[in-house]
Order: sequence, then C-alpha cells, then structure tokens
Amino acid sequence: MSLLTVQVPAEYGYVFGAATAIFFVNAYHSLLTGSYRRAAKIPYPNCYASQEVAEKDNAAFQFNCAQRAHANFVENLPTFLGAMFISGLKFPVLSASLGAAWAVSRVLYARGYTKNGPKGRYIGAVHSLFDLVAKVLSGYTAYTFISTLY
Repeated sequence: MSLLTVQVPAEYGYVFGAATAIFFVNAYHSLLTGSYRRAAKIPYPNCYASQEVAEKDNAAFQFNCAQRAHANFVENLPTFLGAMFISGLKFPVLSASLGAAWAVSRVLYARGYTKNGPKGRYIGAVHSLFDLVAKVLSGYTAYTFISTLY
C-alpha cells in the first residue's frame, strides 16, 4: 500500500466560501417555504396542500411550489457539494465559481417556481449545467488521483 499526499491549494478557501453561501441558500428556501405555509394556512405535519385545495387556493398552490423547489434543492445539495469539494482540489477557483453560480441559480429557481408555478422554475434551471460541469471536473480530479497509482 502506498500513501497519497494531498495538498490543498491555497485558493481552496474559495470553495469553503461557496459552500457557506449555499448553506444560506438553504436557509432562504426554508424561510420562503415557511412564509408561504403561513399564508396558505397549511398546518404541520402536512408537506403539501392537497390537489383539491391547491386548485382553488392560489396561496396553497404557491406553498406547494415553494415546498417542491426546496425539496428539489435538498435532493441535489449533497451531490453538488461533493462534486464541488472534490473538483476544488484541482480547480479551486472554477469550482468555487460554479458553487456561487449554482447558489444564485437556485435562488432564481425558487423565486420563479414560487411566483409563476412550474414553468417559472426555468429561469434558474441553469443550475443543472453548473452541476454537470462540477461532476465532470470531479471525475477528472478523481482520475488524476487514481492515475498516480500506476
């Protein structure tokens, strides 16, 4: 067994900064969803307003949209952060930039989805591109680490 020494680039702090910004985006999603829950008067533990209620009450429909935007964010958060942290070992500034862009696009996604329904989410859908690039870069980073073994 051989040892692999990993040196973290000095610029890796930018990756930590982007991750911290993303944590605040999660808080934004929580506050947004909570405000729409109160406006729609949807009690806990209900995750969504029923379809019948949402079809008749715009506040309930907007709550459902905010809730779904937040759920989508949380579903994608672990893999994006992982890709950003891995790719940041080789491409710290680019990875941090992708993280910052992903964070902004997730706010736009939530705002668009909540205000204009499912079609409104397209304004922030570019987050998928940032996610893909981060994953490709993390794959390349992993390859470079593995290739040092041979």
